[in-house]
Amino acid sequence: MKKIIGFFLICFLMQHQANAQLTRYIIKLKDKAFNGYSIANPELFLTARALQRRVRYGIPIDSTDLPVTARYIDSIRMAGDVTILNYSKWLNQVAIKTTDATALAKINSFPFVAASNPIASFAGGTLQPVNKNLEIPENQILTGDPPPASLIDNYDYGFSHGQVAIHNGQFLHNLGFMGQGMQIAVLDAGFYHYQSLPTFDSIRINNQILGTWDFVKNEESVNEDHQHGMQCLSTIAANMPGIFVGTAPKASFYLYRTEDANSEFPIEEQNWAVGAERADSLGVDVYSVSLGYSTFDDPALNYSYNNMDGNTTMIAKAADLAAKKGILVVVSAGNEGTSSWHYLLTPSDADSVLAVGAVDSLGNVAGFSSYGPSSDNRVKPNVASVGWMTAVANFNTGMPTFGSGTSFACPNMAGLSTCLWQAFPEVNNMSIIDALQQSASRATNPDNRVGYGIPDVKKAFALLVKKSFHAQVQLTDCVVTGEMQIKTGNNINIDIERKLNGNTDYQVIKTFTGLGNFATTSLAFTDDLTQVPNGNIYYRIKMQVQGDTSFIIDSILIAHTQSCIPLSNSVKVGPNPMQDQLHVMIGRTTNTAIRLVLFNALGQKVWDTQNNQMAGSQTYIIATNRLAKGVYSIAVYANGKRDFIQKLIK
Repeated sequence: MKKIIGFFLICFLMQHQANAQLTRYIIKLKDKAFNGYSIANPELFLTARALQRRVRYGIPIDSTDLPVTARYIDSIRMAGDVTILNYSKWLNQVAIKTTDATALAKINSFPFVAASNPIASFAGGTLQPVNKNLEIPENQILTGDPPPASLIDNYDYGFSHGQVAIHNGQFLHNLGFMGQGMQIAVLDAGFYHYQSLPTFDSIRINNQILGTWDFVKNEESVNEDHQHGMQCLSTIAANMPGIFVGTAPKASFYLYRTEDANSEFPIEEQNWAVGAERADSLGVDVYSVSLGYSTFDDPALNYSYNNMDGNTTMIAKAADLAAKKGILVVVSAGNEGTSSWHYLLTPSDADSVLAVGAVDSLGNVAGFSSYGPSSDNRVKPNVASVGWMTAVANFNTGMPTFGSGTSFACPNMAGLSTCLWQAFPEVNNMSIIDALQQSASRATNPDNRVGYGIPDVKKAFALLVKKSFHAQVQLTDCVVTGEMQIKTGNNINIDIERKLNGNTDYQVIKTFTGLGNFATTSLAFTDDLTQVPNGNIYYRIKMQVQGDTSFIIDSILIAHTQSCIPLSNSVKVGPNPMQDQLHVMIGRTTNTAIRLVLFNALGQKVWDTQNNQMAGSQTYIIATNRLAKGVYSIAVYANGKRDFIQKLIK
């Protein structure tokens, strides 16, 4: 009897909703039983690139990765006059379109259905659409001379110079980090004429557009839709030297339309979740998300500020799940700073995304930029980028024009974040966010306008080098030995500096010249303290980048308290067998005339040196890498008399 009453009650409610012209619903599912897929075989539903990300960062495959159960979808489709719009595996829910109240009642009776919620739309058009806050820049083409190019920069940025330079973005580009090998998904309202505008000639010619999909119309083309996504894309991908260059011009892109610019309903959050899932399954690294939600065309669906807690809205949940999968999710904070709403929009409230507020190229806060914090009092926005008078592509010509909105601050930051992560693929998405926040202008004093402030990617680069740096330095028999693991490469030198007790300046005692690609390298140095007075000795490891930028990677204190004059004369030789170098450590109790001679098996001298050695220990290094294989001997002469001889093998 209760089931029958429940059935008629559902029918009544569905009929009431139909009268209100609601036509789209979310059907939430209880489980993924009878799935047909298993987390033991993820290659059936995730690409190799997506699996590599999970392996690299230790991310387990879990039930959210499994596709929605196909038989559940089929049952919903066959319940009546029902159209399946899409389905989200992360949220385990199906979006449908129907006006069939009986079908809705039947769907709600299925044992695998947890709930159904109306999310759109009012087909009769009786409601006044809300302001979408999709920024539309002026069509005026920028004229006059752009800022002069720097002679040391790889790119002449033209009119976008200010929005790159405020973050020291040219530093990454000059080191060769321009987004190569990285993938960005731009999820937006459309990419009007991206196939023909000259702004995107480079990414078209070089096949950097990997795929497109319109999740609103369920079709492939996104070229004829709204201009907003195209203009956001331009701040990342433009490559017009001397006119307009983006922040990651060599990255590859997926262009996804999830936003319907003609209306505002939570179905767009569902679209976003489905698009985000597709990008994840393909192995995308970064999302650029210049979308935000608070109010809808149906006021009954509106969010309150209390909902901006990172755990309530569909899109915030999906954004955090994307971050959990290892993706760097960069989101615009919103343009509500002067509106009655005032605060950030979702999904910028999600706790694992990088929410971006807006400043101009001088660092002044844009009044329209949404205020933080999140409703549970977390710092939001996280950082700020140029979103006030930002250079973006004109939708008619592709030439740069100025536009304003956090929508443009977001991709500007997303591009530079991509280049930074390209340099440090060994760290995860949250480490990149942390480095950007620590490098920012208000790192120690965040506020509710720009969060931790304006990131400096040069400082973030140094922070990440330090994070990956490891060193062991020790003092033995008056010789300091250091072994390091450090990232270096072309145009990067590593200096070992020393400051003696009582001195004010450091002196370089060893320089390593970086060669090849930027990668972790093993380096070693020795420092003989025989002639160095006792006391504290300070060492610094300094990174010199491109000859004009330096970072102190580490500082080390050595307490030099022992006497370096040995109690007896000694000679230590190694390694044996010889490799590329032979080390001969000679200890003397008094000043001694030392001669070292290396003989081959025929008794012929192959190396000979002399030195007036002070009392103490000294290490002599003999290059043996060019010696032929065979038997050798090393002889040490003290004051003209042979003191030591040892056979060696090469």
